[in-house]
Amino acid sequence: MRTNEGIWDRAFRILLGTAILSLTIVGPRSWWGLLGFVPLVTGITGHCFVYQLLGISTCEVPPPETRAHR
Repeated sequence: MRTNEGIWDRAFRILLGTAILSLTIVGPRSWWGLLGFVPLVTGITGHCFVYQLLGISTCEVPPPETRAHR
C-alpha cells in the first residue's frame, strides 16, 4: 500500500477520528461514535481506499529524479 494522504490530510483525519470516537465516552454516548475508527485508522496508516478507487492523492509530489544521460 502506497501512501496517498498528505500531512495535513492525515492530521485532520486523526483529529476528526479522535473527536468522533470520543462520542462513545462523553457527549451523547452513542455507539455511532465507533465510526471514528475509520478516519483514525486511515490517518494513521496514510492510505485511503476511497482515494485509491478515485485515483486521488493529497501527497506532495516528490521532485523528479535527475539522471545524466550517457
